[in-house]
Amino acid sequence: MPLTLYVDGPRWRLHLTTTAAAHPGIVPVAKGNGYGFGVPRLARRAEWLGADTLAIGTYREAETVRKRFSGDILVMEPWRPFLGDISYDTRIIHTVGRENDLAALAERGARPRVVLEGLTSMRRHGFTAEAMRRLPATPPGVRVEGHALHLPLGTGHVHEVERWLGAAPASRRWFISHLTGAELTTLRQQHRGVELRPRIGTALWLGDRACLEARTTVLDAHSVRRGDRLGYRQRTVLRAGTVLIVSGGTAHGIALEAPTSAATARQRAVAIAKGGLDAAGRALSPFVVAGRQRWFVEPPHMQASMIFLPAGTAVPRIGEEIAVQVRFTTTTFDHVSVS
Repeated sequence: MPLTLYVDGPRWRLHLTTTAAAHPGIVPVAKGNGYGFGVPRLARRAEWLGADTLAIGTYREAETVRKRFSGDILVMEPWRPFLGDISYDTRIIHTVGRENDLAALAERGARPRVVLEGLTSMRRHGFTAEAMRRLPATPPGVRVEGHALHLPLGTGHVHEVERWLGAAPASRRWFISHLTGAELTTLRQQHRGVELRPRIGTALWLGDRACLEARTTVLDAHSVRRGDRLGYRQRTVLRAGTVLIVSGGTAHGIALEAPTSAATARQRAVAIAKGGLDAAGRALSPFVVAGRQRWFVEPPHMQASMIFLPAGTAVPRIGEEIAVQVRFTTTTFDHVSVS
């Protein structure tokens, strides 16, 4: 009885090829939960797209994609001396962002392939502009495949990228995340001798949400009366209705949320209101019945959830699928069905 991601295959494949064609030199990104599809599936799809390089999040993911993708594998996790037993084969390109790490990696021998990452306004990891300028054009013991920038979300990145091009003027190849199509066009027109390789994940795999649908299976249904107790925490039912048991729980990522990114007054007000409901023991579930998201009876269980339908609501049949609104980047599906 699975939590399933249904994909309109023809439409999804058209979106992938259109996005790849619009971004010459695209480096598909396959990391984490594979944007809901799973990393192995995305590695095969990157091969199908004809990409020569696939970006992954961590060294742990390298073994999974190596069997399914024949090109180069760019690991975006920065290399550190304490990472232990990781692959150094010639298909792996390491990301380096500290002078000490670059020297330590060079000592491993066999001239590993690297990209040198700059510390952008993200302030996550990488060389500062000053440290980048101190590096020799060809650092000993490694093969520099280019430089890398991981930019914040949003727009307005052209000037920041140009500052970095000035910090490493000898670099002819840059792997860059989160540039818009218009920004790429502008930079390519102004720096014709520089190869820009856009790393794209969300906009590639999830860019056409209309071809993706998440659905869950109804496992059971129980009529309840006001005053009945139920669930792990034996909460009291406040009104008559039906408790629906559906597939999908914390093991799938259901109701697991990152801290709010509220930036506007309205978004903060919504977050405060939601926090008040949570404190009162009420939380809106992502499960949709009769066109409305329904309330959790209690926090989701590991692999199933209990939701409440007020009396008078049409109750789905056991075994029927209902819609579920989830973030694909945080959800692990039991099954992915591509038409």
